[in-house]
Amino acid sequence: MATAHLDVALLAGAGVLLAAVAGVRLSSRLGVPSLLLYLGLGMLLGEDVIGVRFDNADAARNLGLIALALIVAEGGLTTDWPTIRPVLPTAAALSTLGVAVSVAVMAGVTHLVLGLPWRAAIVAGAVVSSTDAAAVFATLRALRLPRRLVGVLEAESGLNDAPVVILATLLSTGHSGAGNIAWHVGYELAVGACIGVAAGVLGAAGLRRAALPAVGLYPIATLGVAIASYAAAASAGASGFLAVYVTGLILGNAGLPHRRATLGFANGVAWLAQIGLFVMLGLLVTPSRLGAALLPALAIAAALLLLARPLSVLASTVGLSRFGWAERAFVALAGLRGAAPIVLATIPLSAEVTGARRLFDVVFVLVAGLTLLQSPLLAPMARRLRLVDDDAGRELEVEAAPLDRMLADLVTVTIGPRSKLHGVEVWELRLPPTAAVAFVVRAGEGFVPDRRTTLRHGDDLLVVTGRAERAQVEQRLRAVARDGRMAALPRPVTPTRTQRR
Repeated sequence: MATAHLDVALLAGAGVLLAAVAGVRLSSRLGVPSLLLYLGLGMLLGEDVIGVRFDNADAARNLGLIALALIVAEGGLTTDWPTIRPVLPTAAALSTLGVAVSVAVMAGVTHLVLGLPWRAAIVAGAVVSSTDAAAVFATLRALRLPRRLVGVLEAESGLNDAPVVILATLLSTGHSGAGNIAWHVGYELAVGACIGVAAGVLGAAGLRRAALPAVGLYPIATLGVAIASYAAAASAGASGFLAVYVTGLILGNAGLPHRRATLGFANGVAWLAQIGLFVMLGLLVTPSRLGAALLPALAIAAALLLLARPLSVLASTVGLSRFGWAERAFVALAGLRGAAPIVLATIPLSAEVTGARRLFDVVFVLVAGLTLLQSPLLAPMARRLRLVDDDAGRELEVEAAPLDRMLADLVTVTIGPRSKLHGVEVWELRLPPTAAVAFVVRAGEGFVPDRRTTLRHGDDLLVVTGRAERAQVEQRLRAVARDGRMAALPRPVTPTRTQRR
């Protein structure tokens, strides 16, 4: 009998998962964010409709935090370090000073609108002040924006979960005193960052040296290192979210073997986490209660979008002459909300903070409303502000795999639709003497090129290079993809100890 119930539950779960996957295609056609479909699916399954009962706030909080950790890990793995390095101070300011400004403003607003005590109002301010990594990554990577702007928003969304989780948890569990809270926040951020760096560096070194017997083990090991950093930081009373993002960022930019397979696996796990998370949150909400939350949610959303977010962006970018008013306006609009605020709202709910149930309902409606409003506005706003970057599509995809016995690497390159590699002859790449374009796949047909072969959009190249020269080869290919055949030759790259081996 127990086995029969398990089989039915497994069948139902598989059906929900397949319906959610099919919903991604439907949402793209209708222009509706998939987040709303998943939440709606959870509400449909809930006690007010089909009758599945789920009201365990503790389980929702724990599962939600784990799902967010997986999503943040994928965000770190897919973030390009050269893109965010120049703007990291700005992103850090948005994630600290900007969050503090937003929390202060929204605490006052929620105190007035919801009538919450000040402690609960500050918790509410923290809950709604975090931008969502999954929403930002999914939306921005579909737009052709300047790399600097994308870097600011991606780094902010990956970093700002940490301080708001810390603040919401501390206040929900009874901590008091500005000095005490400031010390805890500083400790958790500092130790979380250190653990993230240590896990990333050690994990990258170990994965470079490992000769795993199957390609599929590299993605599993990479994601395992990232989640281990989250667990280690949480066990030390530090910020697991900051640790897992930093670890993912280091691993994703370490030139590890089979990077494309790793990113594909991480992306699939992140999608699975999002689906499960949103369906669970839809189950947790009671649809019959949402009507009473509509007007307060609209008032708080308006204050967040028109007051708190612009002030936080302004305070974080004061003195940055290179950060123009058009970029400030776009960053203010692009502070997308998603799963993170709803998950954070389960923290005071599980701690039975005064007004937490009403806050959860309001945050649920607020996220749904802002998702419907903000996401469709980003593309036309970017065009109106003249922020669309015609060069954004010229990067090429590069994947590497090791040939251990030969001290060489295979580098596969996909030439994108806007890449300036189009029209370049193989000899014009001017690769190092130890590197050669060995194979080209064009329109499904493969051939061995010669030095006069002209590259085309959509070509897949297989480049064989000595391990010590791989970084130089990748740098050269990216330069030609960006600047064309006249791109300057890169300086020779000093090989690392691992590459010399």
